[in-house]
Amino acid sequence: EVQLVESGGGLVQPGGSLRLSCSGSGFAFNQFALYWVRQAPGKGLEWVSAIDTDGEETYYPDSMKSRFTISRDNAKNTLYLQLNGLETEDAAMYYCAKRASNALDAWGQGTLVTVSS
Repeated sequence: EVQLVESGGGLVQPGGSLRLSCSGSGFAFNQFALYWVRQAPGKGLEWVSAIDTDGEETYYPDSMKSRFTISRDNAKNTLYLQLNGLETEDAAMYYCAKRASNALDAWGQGTLVTVSS
């Protein structure tokens, strides 16, 4: 069974940092591109970042490129997202997802990031 389990969310003040993790199991972790996607309360899904199978190529929306960093450790079957300079608008549930063909075919349960003073 494919499983993705996120962790690392929490409450942080504006300007603060968090490191999210996503542990994968039940599939060949190093053979799939991985994504972070978020959903703020009352809003739709928003793509945050993506990384290729070996971590050589990373992708971000322009609005997040300077503050967020995606990485992976295939030896540990773990995906990461470093969030710096957090803003209130970054508060959301953050999900990791696995890509197969042209779709995200497996998702974690999410980890909640709250940004508040």
